[in-house]
Amino acid sequence: MSSRVDGGAPRVKNRAPAAVQITAEQLLREAQERQEVQFKAPKQRIEDFEELHEYRGRKRKEFEERIRRTRGKMREWQAYASWEASQGEYDRSRSVYERALDIDPRDISLWLSYTEMELKARNVQHARNLFDRAVTLLPRINQLWYKYVYLEELLQNIPGARQVFERWMKWEPEDKAWQAYIKMEERYGEMDRASAIYERWVAVRPEPRVWVKWGKFEEERAKMDKAREVFQMALEFFGDDEEQVEKAQAVFSNFAKMETRQKEFERARVIYKFALSRIPRSKSAALYAAYTKFEKQHGDRSGVESTVLGKRRIQYQEELDNDPFNYDVWFDYVRLEEDAFKTDLDEGGDPSPEKVRDVYERAVSHVPPGGEKRHWRRYIFLWLEYALFEELETKDFDRSRQIYKTAIEQVPHKQFTFAKLWLLFARFEIRRMDLMAARKILGTAIGLCPKEALFKGYIQLELELHEFDRARKLYEKYLEFDPTNCTAWIKFAELEMMLGDTERARAIFELAVSQPALDMPELLWKAYIDFEFEEGERERTRALYERLLEKSKHLKIWLAYAKFELAKMGGGDDEEEEEESDENTPDPATARAVYERAYRHFKAECNRPDLADDIEGLRKRAELVLNSWKPFEEENGSADDLEKVNRINPHKELVWEPSELGGMEEVWAWKFDDDIQEENPNAFKFLQMARAWKASAHKNDKKDAMDEDDSDDSDDDESEDDKAGPSKPPADSDEDESE
Repeated sequence: MSSRVDGGAPRVKNRAPAAVQITAEQLLREAQERQEVQFKAPKQRIEDFEELHEYRGRKRKEFEERIRRTRGKMREWQAYASWEASQGEYDRSRSVYERALDIDPRDISLWLSYTEMELKARNVQHARNLFDRAVTLLPRINQLWYKYVYLEELLQNIPGARQVFERWMKWEPEDKAWQAYIKMEERYGEMDRASAIYERWVAVRPEPRVWVKWGKFEEERAKMDKAREVFQMALEFFGDDEEQVEKAQAVFSNFAKMETRQKEFERARVIYKFALSRIPRSKSAALYAAYTKFEKQHGDRSGVESTVLGKRRIQYQEELDNDPFNYDVWFDYVRLEEDAFKTDLDEGGDPSPEKVRDVYERAVSHVPPGGEKRHWRRYIFLWLEYALFEELETKDFDRSRQIYKTAIEQVPHKQFTFAKLWLLFARFEIRRMDLMAARKILGTAIGLCPKEALFKGYIQLELELHEFDRARKLYEKYLEFDPTNCTAWIKFAELEMMLGDTERARAIFELAVSQPALDMPELLWKAYIDFEFEEGERERTRALYERLLEKSKHLKIWLAYAKFELAKMGGGDDEEEEEESDENTPDPATARAVYERAYRHFKAECNRPDLADDIEGLRKRAELVLNSWKPFEEENGSADDLEKVNRINPHKELVWEPSELGGMEEVWAWKFDDDIQEENPNAFKFLQMARAWKASAHKNDKKDAMDEDDSDDSDDDESEDDKAGPSKPPADSDEDESE
């Protein structure tokens, strides 16, 4: 079954399960049965007093030997004394306990075992004496006092229990001892005594929780005047100091809750407000939560809103203490204060904006660290919100002006600036009817830190005031600052067009397109062309397209040029003109010439070796030209013109060209059918015939395939008829056969 490999563990060859299986339960049962029986001492039966005395003497000798060897081990003494008590020898048991107490009089378990032995023997007076000795010797052991009091109360000796408590209270024990004394007096209906004990307790431990317990006790026994007196005594004890009031939050909270339970809501509200007015909001979260709950349950709408606002103020303040540069929290905080200010104002009150100003001042005092503009954006918006608040809500215009000036002084304009800040300041001065101050502000901004947004805002301001000469000067300054800005050139020309000065607008466009560098030249050229087109200047527009094609031969330019030649000029839209001028009449021949030029250009580009990497793009552009050319010929051309366009079909061919190494190499080149026709008409004719044959062959193949499908279908129908059997002949079939 098994064999050993290299002297190791045996290897099992047969891994099949055994015929007889042994369960875990059987293994445990066998192990239990095979255990040896432990030795048990035989039971000894005593028949007479002589054997009893002999047994007791032997046991006493054993105990004496043990306590002699382990004199300081109290368990041996307790076992000895308990054995003597079990034999009814209480005097001997007391003797053993007394000998043990001589050795260690501070062993608590020894005292408890001694008193328990006396109580079991119903020696109550002995037990009292023992408890008296124990508490005299160990007055700080609460367990001894509890046992002593329990004994006296169990014996219905209430004066004795009270006397024990009085002895205990002189040692100023823990709170549970005072509560036990009070509970005992409550059990026997001595409420005045319990109240007096509370008074002694708060004298020993004047803590808020003790005052609260006393107040609740007086409330439970329906002594409301006494309960109020207790809470007032507590508040007088703690005083008005911030630290003491913070410590006494529980007293204020429970005092207010008691008044709420008695339906004295105004008293409760006064208590809450008194406490909250003397404690910082950051340290009175629990008390404020209780006040919020009270206002929600028993207050009016204004009170509830005020409470919620206070709670949110605490929340925002905690977040700002952790991160004073979190401007999002500052925004939420100032909006909260502004909403509260507006609400009070709408309700007809006379609120003070000092709270809002204080939050704004604290917010803007945290200047962003570093010199990156992205860190300053939220900060600057705080200044803007502050200025708008002073202008719109408080109507303090001088303060708003000063806020704008301070904000501008804060920004490092040599590194970056904020156009919105300058523009809003200028708009503010305009609203104050001080146009010169607004122009001075924007002029200072452009001179100190010129920026595109500043120029746009200043120009828009002058246009709204219809100061067109000033707007022109500003456009000139703008273009001197950034001559590559095509949008500025276009807007300048549009201004002149709006004023009706066409020549000036054309001069601006000419000056713009002559610039050596432009950021978006396509927009500028498009605007210039649209301008001339709307003016009805076809020749000028055509000249612009030609100039643009000299700079770039983009596909869109060619297509736009061709569409322009077919379009009606802007000057021909006048309804008063009965006849259109020749200049405004579309010319299909000119448009066709443009398409041909575009086609020849892209066809030539396809065969340029230096553009071999973009050969697919060039072919695609040529196809797009043809796709736009064909609809044009269908609509405006003759049949010959359309046939000419249809004959053009670009395709790839292998051609031999000189290589750079001096020989010939075979390369792929795009060929067009019109080139093949010009170079070799016979080859082109043969190519057309081959294409026609291929198309017809493809058509015949398709027709044959369809015929085969039809024959297969008919065969299937016949086979189905054969399977179905002979059908009934028609009515006149017999007549046909007879004929």
